[in-house]
Amino acid sequence: MKTPGSFQDAALPLFSEASSPVPKPSSKQPSYIRDHRARLRSRFMEGGSKAVPDYELLELILFRSIPRKDVKPLARRLLDHFGDINRVITANPERLAEVKDVGDAVITDFKILEAAAQRLARARILQRHVISSWDALLDYCHTSMAHLETEQFRVLYLDRKNVLIADEAQAEGTVDHVPVYPREVAKRALEHNASAIILVHNHPSGDPTPSDADISMTEQISNALTPLSIVVHDHLIIGKSRELSFRAQGYL
Repeated sequence: MKTPGSFQDAALPLFSEASSPVPKPSSKQPSYIRDHRARLRSRFMEGGSKAVPDYELLELILFRSIPRKDVKPLARRLLDHFGDINRVITANPERLAEVKDVGDAVITDFKILEAAAQRLARARILQRHVISSWDALLDYCHTSMAHLETEQFRVLYLDRKNVLIADEAQAEGTVDHVPVYPREVAKRALEHNASAIILVHNHPSGDPTPSDADISMTEQISNALTPLSIVVHDHLIIGKSRELSFRAQGYL
């Protein structure tokens, strides 16, 4: 039996009158962000890519990666850091991670978008007559290689009707050099039963002017393939905004 003044068993209140519970963070998207996203999506759907500048197109991509935050500052930072939207999307994950607020979700979505763009461009030329699809071929090469930060060497293998039957990255190198082995190019051409090839590599500097090493390497590959009755149709050097054709410039 409890006596007056004795200890009471009643539970004390969890919070004193001077304190209040810490509110839980709201998962609801703020209205100003929601309205901005709706307007931007609507403008894009009505006018297409021409209706939005690069930073807003980048915002549209980031909407899915970062669903409840204003992504305009991040879009601006990415463009300032890399220079243009193509270099943002194609940047390697390590460099992307250097930018504030870029996490795994953003990097993954960018890489998915990059892969999709390359496959769409590749579908326009694979199993097509290359000569009659030359513009599509150049578009594919630029999409795949123009914004790479290191040199990459690709070989496009053609059948006797000049239809593209295979496209392979032969080697990757540094910012100004890529090792290429004529014997390996010849071996792969025979394995594909190719009648002709087109050599392609990029210059990360943006200038597609061939070096002495580029010219020498092309000659070595051509010499290795001639006894096999395999023709080197062209060697394309892909720069940032333009390309150079060895055939058109008289190197082949």
